[in-house]
Amino acid sequence: MKTIVNTYIGAYGIIVKNEQIALIKKARGGYKGKLDLPGGGIEHTELPEEALKRELMEEANVEVLKYNLFDVTATNIVWKIKPNLEEDLHHIGILYTVVTLSDALKEDGDGRDSNGAKWYQIKDLKKEILSPFATFALEKLGHKL
Repeated sequence: MKTIVNTYIGAYGIIVKNEQIALIKKARGGYKGKLDLPGGGIEHTELPEEALKRELMEEANVEVLKYNLFDVTATNIVWKIKPNLEEDLHHIGILYTVVTLSDALKEDGDGRDSNGAKWYQIKDLKKEILSPFATFALEKLGHKL
């Protein structure tokens, strides 16, 4: 088995309204099938806040009205890309609390990264269906999962 080692840095939004959180369903990668915070990679020369706004528009079709730095965290995941190839990924996330202009989310995903964004009742969420960053954010906000 060949292992590639990568570090990935992204900006992610925590959008909570009326005891609900906006999450995307991952279409691929190490978190495939899990619910994750909307967001993603910071492109070359891009500021984290610019990546946050761009990614939230791409994945959830929401315009950021206001944002505040929530925390910076990291996780490590090893996942199989192909039968004889795995990735050892050090995933660094810059997390922001976000206020949006609208509550409407883009429910149809692009299939490349996201299978769509939806509002989820926080009380109904369990760790098993969440990405590490979504779990981290909800627990730090005081929610028991």
